[in-house]
Amino acid sequence: MSLDSESSPSSSRDWFFPPQSFVQSYPAKSQTYIRRFSETSRISRRYADHQRYRKSSSCISDSHSCSSTSNDAKFARTRRRIDFDRRSDLSLKRSELEFSSKRKLEQSDVSSSAKKVSDTSRLFRSFDSTLKVRWRFLAIAASIFIVIFATLLHENSSLQEQVNGLEARISNLNIKLRACNLFDSGSEDDVRSPDELADFMDKRLKTLALITSLTLLLAPIIILKYIDSKSRSLEHNLEEISLNKQLLYKVDVFFSVHPYAKPLALLIATLQLIMLGGLALFGVTDDSLVDCLWLSWTYVADSGNHANSEGIGPRLVSVSVSFGGMLIFAMMLGLVSDSISERFDSLRKGRSEVVEQNHTLILGWSDKLGSLLNQISIANESLGGGTVVVMAERDKEEMELDIAKMEFDFKGTSVICRSGSPLILADLKKVSVSKARAIVVIAEDGNADQSDARALRTVLSLTGVKEGLRGHIVVELSDLDNELLVKLVGGELVETVVAHDVIGRLMIQCARQPGLAQIWEDILGFENCEFYIKRWPQLNGMQFEDVLISFPDAIPCGIKVASRGGKIVLNPEDSYVLQEGDEVLVIAEDDDTYAPAALPTVWRGSLPKDFIVPKSAERILLCGWRRDMEDMIMVLDAFLAPGSELWMFNDVPENEREKKLVDGGLDISRLENISLVDREGNAVIRRHLESLPLESFDSILILADESVEDSAIQADSRSLATLLLIRDIQAKRMPVRGAKTVTYRGSVSQGSWIGEMQQASDKSVIISEILDPRTKNLLSMSKISDYVLSNELVSMALAMVAEDRQINDVLEELFAEEGNELHIRQADLYLREGEELSFYEVLLRARQRREIVIGYRSAHAERAVINPPAKHERRKWYLGDVFVVIAEKE
Repeated sequence: MSLDSESSPSSSRDWFFPPQSFVQSYPAKSQTYIRRFSETSRISRRYADHQRYRKSSSCISDSHSCSSTSNDAKFARTRRRIDFDRRSDLSLKRSELEFSSKRKLEQSDVSSSAKKVSDTSRLFRSFDSTLKVRWRFLAIAASIFIVIFATLLHENSSLQEQVNGLEARISNLNIKLRACNLFDSGSEDDVRSPDELADFMDKRLKTLALITSLTLLLAPIIILKYIDSKSRSLEHNLEEISLNKQLLYKVDVFFSVHPYAKPLALLIATLQLIMLGGLALFGVTDDSLVDCLWLSWTYVADSGNHANSEGIGPRLVSVSVSFGGMLIFAMMLGLVSDSISERFDSLRKGRSEVVEQNHTLILGWSDKLGSLLNQISIANESLGGGTVVVMAERDKEEMELDIAKMEFDFKGTSVICRSGSPLILADLKKVSVSKARAIVVIAEDGNADQSDARALRTVLSLTGVKEGLRGHIVVELSDLDNELLVKLVGGELVETVVAHDVIGRLMIQCARQPGLAQIWEDILGFENCEFYIKRWPQLNGMQFEDVLISFPDAIPCGIKVASRGGKIVLNPEDSYVLQEGDEVLVIAEDDDTYAPAALPTVWRGSLPKDFIVPKSAERILLCGWRRDMEDMIMVLDAFLAPGSELWMFNDVPENEREKKLVDGGLDISRLENISLVDREGNAVIRRHLESLPLESFDSILILADESVEDSAIQADSRSLATLLLIRDIQAKRMPVRGAKTVTYRGSVSQGSWIGEMQQASDKSVIISEILDPRTKNLLSMSKISDYVLSNELVSMALAMVAEDRQINDVLEELFAEEGNELHIRQADLYLREGEELSFYEVLLRARQRREIVIGYRSAHAERAVINPPAKHERRKWYLGDVFVVIAEKE
């Protein structure tokens, strides 16, 4: 519909008003539509009148401007500017007059229409009264009413759509009208088409986008300058914190607390750069906003894309965005590089989590670790290897380097190192502590009390694991007095091995029975034979005497009695009958190398003579001072015969020794079998040693002195020096036997100093406490001393208890001063010279003394054979042979 048709009152009135039939039929509904249509037509007529007036005024202004231009072209532009306000005022006054006249006409039209509406309403009421009278036509009227109502709804919706369209059109015309009033310069050429108006609005939008991008770019700089100025003004005020420091603190906390803060900040910076670059490009180019944003992203992603830009504005913006993109990608590369470096550093330093189960976990680091790893590797060899995880407060690379230097084969066992503290639950979870089958806590080198205190805190941390522990805990302690406290904290989960106490008891046993150290090495280590406990249902109802000869490849030595709560009974009576649930303790090469077989026929025989325990007074020398000296004294008092003497030679002043012994719990007045003799001196100074009657001692024990025990090499050097000095003094004082041939390093020499020392060793026994396994070769080569390899024996015991916690009860009884222990017996107690017997026959003869023979050493052999093969075959025995037995304490 054109504007001319809208400007005609009659035509607009005919178009807007509904038919008379509709008005007469529905006066109430039509009144609302008539009011709405009249308002719409009034607005359209006002716009049409104003449009005609504007065209006429523009024609007048054109004619005036044309005449003025022909007379004086120089000042035409100036006169148009001066007359613009005057013409605008005149046009506004004329438009107001016409609008007022039109309003009066409209009011008259509305009044006439109102009269028609009132007449229609009267007709509708009369029709309604007629319907009330005629009840019989009620059903027909209802159906007609429904049809009419549906038709009315349809017409209502169509009319509403038309009204909405007209309102939208009127709003667009009002926008154009305001634009004409604001920017009309009085000429007909200034009347813009819709395309020109759209271009004008697009230019304004681009200008706004450019201003917005510059504002967003400069706003942070202005804010930072303001904050900096405020912080400088507050520097003199010490109580109030500047805004700059607060902001930096917030940023620091944000980057510290949130792990993904750096990537998030980089992402936000990238999006801001793309948005600012897109807005700036939208302001200086003719492209759409979406295209400009995409183009900005290409500049950020690839800085070479800005080479195709044309024009100063686009080039300037593209270079700026490309420069920002280079910075963004430089930061991104730095962030990615740092993340990769941190990940590799975490792997290198042992911070990653161990995903293992049924592994052995070792907590701590000491000189015993090498021997412990070696024993566990040998134990896992039959399983094809295993996994050992070591966690200590050391660098992971250093631990791996030290383990690589150990000269032994791991036999398929993987050793994983992690850096961490066993006192921190997070570090314990990192090594899968809840899934480990055994946890070994190693005592650290240094002060005994500090080491045990740390072990106690470690046990507390382990018991605090929420997931619980699948395996048991083996704790190495340095002081026997702390064992009760650790067991109280750990409960049933903990098995303790007191290193100093074990070594002290072994030294005493080995001093009284030379050669016992080598036997303990064979039994405790996994290289030869060791203890195993297993249940054999086919042996139920059999006596222990028959069980002894039921295993061709093992030697039974005890029973785990189910009826007594699983207590292990070493060397039980022959008449004990195995019950259901009982398990057999044996010495075998491995847990899968033995099984019961059919009972062989064995001749028992009789013993050649009765065994009488020799009880004679002894003289023993202790060189050095240990922190558990009082424990060793009490054990010696239990083992030795009455009237024995115990000499103590060390550099501790004599007036302080008694105080230390009393503080350790020793009551000297209660010693029954021994008397103490104190001598003060340095064990590495010859003149001090020469003051002692060294040739008169039955046994000499060289201890790792308390002052140097923190350093294994220094302690071993001191022990070796003392050993050599003592042997040399003994050799000088003893009468030299006839020319004695000595084999040394493959060569034979007579009267050498090694030979003299070996001759002296035949008279007395010297036991040296050795901490470093490398010192073993020196002593074994010279053969001038029986020795105890301290750290290696403790590591063997820890490995055995880690593999099977039940073995700890066996070791505790064998090390204790009461119960059963290992003994070395002469062959003449069981057989005669040249008698041929099988090992089973010797075993049954020993049962007459309530002893269990577990091995033997031939007269000309250097090492004993534990759990010998072919036990049913007979061989010739000599009186120089010795047997290794488990028997009651003498």
